[in-house]
Amino acid sequence: MTTTGPPPTLRAGVAQAPRPLDGGPHRDLASAAFLAVLWACLVVTSLFLIFVLITIIANGLARLDLNLLTGTPSTIRPETAGVRPAIVGTLLVISMTAVIALPLGIAAAVHLEEYADRARWYNRITELNIQNLAAVPSIVFGILVLAFVVRDPVNLGAVALAGSIALALLILPVVIISTREALRAVPAEIRDGSLAVGATLWQTVWRQLLPAAVPGIATGAILAISRAIGEAAPLILIGATTFITFTPDGPLSRYTVMPVQIFNFAIQSREAFISLTYASILLLLVILLAMNGLAIFLRNRFQRRW
Repeated sequence: MTTTGPPPTLRAGVAQAPRPLDGGPHRDLASAAFLAVLWACLVVTSLFLIFVLITIIANGLARLDLNLLTGTPSTIRPETAGVRPAIVGTLLVISMTAVIALPLGIAAAVHLEEYADRARWYNRITELNIQNLAAVPSIVFGILVLAFVVRDPVNLGAVALAGSIALALLILPVVIISTREALRAVPAEIRDGSLAVGATLWQTVWRQLLPAAVPGIATGAILAISRAIGEAAPLILIGATTFITFTPDGPLSRYTVMPVQIFNFAIQSREAFISLTYASILLLLVILLAMNGLAIFLRNRFQRRW
């Protein structure tokens, strides 16, 4: 009497099944050392950031008063000087930057992700250039706007709109890349289901993909606007005024922004400008946190979980 065993294929499958990898104690030690280095870097960075914040608050909190919000810059009386023109200029420039960059960036991302043929050489070159532009120094965008917008052929002059165009070009690659990643994160079943019931590609994008990608798009927009609000180099290059006593009143007005105003205060030699500089930095952080908080609220408001 013969005994029947497992089929040969099963025996072969069991024999050929890969064994789990065992790195041994050296692998565990290397992983632990790498994790310890990561935590050490995180702790050192956090301590440095906390130290900077404590220094700013300690030196600038006493000067964060109503005069700072409503007054104008002064080189004679820094004790009562304010940054109202810079606050209004910052909000004006950043608002126009968002109006220019966000629609263009989202539209470009939708085209590249949903409509463009990736096999075409010009689409591949476009994607490569967008990725490279995200790492270009901000001063390069300032030179570009200075050459073609501030001067001929557009010849806008050193106005707030020119500064907004420079910052919009600066953050446009970040908006495009983050929007494309947000669209890719939407489950494929959403797209396929919409197309299966007869919706056009545009209806699918407008009514399904973009609403579902709002959290990712908002996150990218937050990071982009946060970078733009702290930029000073391209704005100084294209003519942002370091000292003005009037409030900007429109896109074609002369202007200044908070980083440029802070730079102007920081290079002053009088002792009273030190606290004014720290207070201006603290105010800029408050404005940045307020704008980020609003964007995070909108992101969470429209967020969908799959």
